[in-house]
Amino acid sequence: LRFRLITIVKKEIEMAVLVGKDAPDFTAPTVMPDNSINKSFNFKKYLGGSEGILFFYPKDFTFVCPSEIIAFNNRLKEFTSRGVKVVGVSTDTAETHLKWKNTDVNNGGIGNVQYPIVGDDSQKITKAYDVMVEGKGIAYRGTFLINKQGKVVHQVINDLPLGRNIDEAIRMIDTLQFTEKHGEVCPAGWNKGAEGMKPDAAGVADYLKKHAKKL
Repeated sequence: LRFRLITIVKKEIEMAVLVGKDAPDFTAPTVMPDNSINKSFNFKKYLGGSEGILFFYPKDFTFVCPSEIIAFNNRLKEFTSRGVKVVGVSTDTAETHLKWKNTDVNNGGIGNVQYPIVGDDSQKITKAYDVMVEGKGIAYRGTFLINKQGKVVHQVINDLPLGRNIDEAIRMIDTLQFTEKHGEVCPAGWNKGAEGMKPDAAGVADYLKKHAKKL
């Protein structure tokens, strides 16, 4: 029992928390919005100093995955209007991604989504972001928000049956951009247009005086 407990603790310690660290860069074959395959797509070069959302999903031609991929695409204007670039990744090949894009939505396909989808059949990218499902060769539903300096500022990892909330990803972008612009922090449940909090004792007291009962 003692050995088992030590093993479990060691495994938990090894799991990556990437917030505050440089987002791992990569070059890999990628299906582009125009349906070409860019065999030397580089993530950091593509971002070009912009903020980015990098999301992982388990597998092409499956169930929850197309709903998420289409949901990202349906909100793509929300991301681009904020200057944020979206990139998807799974451990399928780029060629399989393209077949899925060429499959009609009514037949379980994803249609002509307009952001890059990376083929990580080597599994190196998935492992670098520590979202690999052990023993299955696929990724958890990981979402990473990356700032203009190339650092991860937010990450959330869902288990396979749990579809992610794309609107929450947009909200987190709004919080990041608000803090960068105003130098204030965003309290619980903050949404775009709401009041922020000055990051000092007077600021928190003033905010809680007005909003504590609504939190």
